[in-house]
Amino acid sequence: MNTDQDESLAQDPQGDLLRQYHELAELAGSLAHEIKNPLSVIHMNADLLSEELHESQWPGKRRAISKVDMIKQQCHRMENLLRDFLRFARMQDMELTLGSLNEQLASVLNLFQAQADKQGVRLERFLDSNLPNIRLNGSSLQAALINLVKNSLEAMPDGGELLIRTYVIPSGVAIDMIDTGCGMDETTAMRMFEPFYSTKPEGSGLGLPTTRKIIEAHGGRIRVQSEVGRGTKFVLEFPTPVRIA
Repeated sequence: MNTDQDESLAQDPQGDLLRQYHELAELAGSLAHEIKNPLSVIHMNADLLSEELHESQWPGKRRAISKVDMIKQQCHRMENLLRDFLRFARMQDMELTLGSLNEQLASVLNLFQAQADKQGVRLERFLDSNLPNIRLNGSSLQAALINLVKNSLEAMPDGGELLIRTYVIPSGVAIDMIDTGCGMDETTAMRMFEPFYSTKPEGSGLGLPTTRKIIEAHGGRIRVQSEVGRGTKFVLEFPTPVRIA
């Protein structure tokens, strides 16, 4: 019996929990993949069955088509849920390189400019031109920013303003994202980063938790303030690399 090994395990409960977490995350990801494959087959065959029903002369085809459409809708919903879950579960060990936070924001805002114009939402940008670079993963960080901007626009269907500001803080750099949308009650604001919690009928409840995981994987943090009828403010903070003298 290796008493030294037993003692080291007993002295490192946090490491043991971390290993269990990684094993569980890997198992959950594998299970999601196993569900995804037969679900794709079900969806594909539902599409084929729908085509055959539309071409048939069967008197009961209208009700049958309605039922097949319901199967297709639920398949699509489950596929989106699995996609979001896999993205959530894989948010580990991402490669970070030096890059401009302003450039990432500008790219995302340009992506939504046409939608904002159509909704009557003003995108106000105040990006600090002297903002230092941070260590980032461009595709992942853009996915997080896209989710936040998308949520802000959805909160302002009848127009409003989304203010985006970057600035230097003692610990690094920060982003303020302030909208004049419908806002959230205290319960929603407190639970919005919990996995699978959603106020949207078709929402997976993984968008904002994934956003938080991405930001935390960059060494950062995200905070939210909101008031019903007045809007929502997100604050994102990121560390800057330590300069070696």
